[in-house]
Amino acid sequence: MISIELLKECIQSDRGSLPISEDDEVTRKLAMLIAGECGPENIDQVAARFGFGRQRYFQLRTLFLKHGGLGLLSSKRGPKSNYRRPQEIICQVIRHRFLDPEASTDVIAQKLRQCNFRISKRTVDRVIAQFGLQKKTLSVSSPASVGGGGDLSHEAEKPARKNHSPERRTRRPPTSRR
Repeated sequence: MISIELLKECIQSDRGSLPISEDDEVTRKLAMLIAGECGPENIDQVAARFGFGRQRYFQLRTLFLKHGGLGLLSSKRGPKSNYRRPQEIICQVIRHRFLDPEASTDVIAQKLRQCNFRISKRTVDRVIAQFGLQKKTLSVSSPASVGGGGDLSHEAEKPARKNHSPERRTRRPPTSRR
């Protein structure tokens, strides 16, 4: 039988050593599990030597027994999906904004809550800001600085266009039909 010493940085025997890379998490975890299951030290000492706690040792042991070496790979931490703003809620907010562009974010949030969506006004604000669906507001400036041409609030006071015929305009002049 070969005598092997499992360390955090290498696997060693009387015939040589095999280094373990610092970023090779699977080999480090496997070496810890082998040392804990087959070695003379207790589990607390082995886990501490490899930089883990007792609870994490047993979690890794369970993962290894269930999934093999792939179970020792670390998965992405944190939420796996956008749980606050799923795609369905985003689509509903956009739909309500287009159906009623004058509705406030409070009204949109209330309508969605009535349809059993759990959503806040702030979430509606964020979706609307994300897609640039804010209400367009016109800046009102004094008529003297603009010259009266750019102010859209006084439709009745604008002069009529010259040479404007009331007939419909088409690309081609009308032809006589035979």
